[in-house]
Amino acid sequence: MTLKAFPSCGVMPLGIYPLVDRAAKLRPLFENGITTAQLRIKDLVGTALSDEVRQAVTLARIYHARLFINDAWREAIVCKAYGVHLGQEDCEALDDTDWRTLRASGLRLGISTHTQNEMTFALSVKPSYMAIGPVFETRSKQLDYETTGLPRLSEWVAGLANQGERIPVVAIGGIDATNLTEVVKSGVQGIAMIGGVQVSATDASIDVGKVRQLNELFQTAWKENQ
Repeated sequence: MTLKAFPSCGVMPLGIYPLVDRAAKLRPLFENGITTAQLRIKDLVGTALSDEVRQAVTLARIYHARLFINDAWREAIVCKAYGVHLGQEDCEALDDTDWRTLRASGLRLGISTHTQNEMTFALSVKPSYMAIGPVFETRSKQLDYETTGLPRLSEWVAGLANQGERIPVVAIGGIDATNLTEVVKSGVQGIAMIGGVQVSATDASIDVGKVRQLNELFQTAWKENQ
């Protein structure tokens, strides 16, 4: 049986794609040109998690932004989010009934990949986009995989295109203003960031000046690469 692909993210590139851990951090991002973001919460469960997801989805609707919910796919369905993002372990934890529920929900789906084998699995699921990384060393999380690097990232993105796969690719890991342009030249449609848009690792606020700079860099590089 041929699986139905998850819905498309549309024709606009995903662009600078921040990952935040609280709904309140989304407003300054959306107010400063971000059109795609992810709510990634690892320290809440139950009602507290559901409340954050609901607040985040409401904000995204106000700003007409594409919001993906990390891992908490049941909450995402209940709140009618735009999409959900799953890691490899998250995918492995789903049974056939879960996958049918996800496909029937209408949610977009993003999947993390780090190796060619994981990319092959992701393609079999037919997600809305595929994240590849870490491209470079990152301070946001401990690395469980070796870095991809630009040459391999470019090779993998080109390989997908040569196979006729039109799935958008999001690059993640150690990307900032100094290397963003070269990453976009690899053919990716989005740049996921955690630390890159925050004031510091210990400050909960968003550096809106940096957000605008990164957004402008992406848009310029994207246009030049078309």
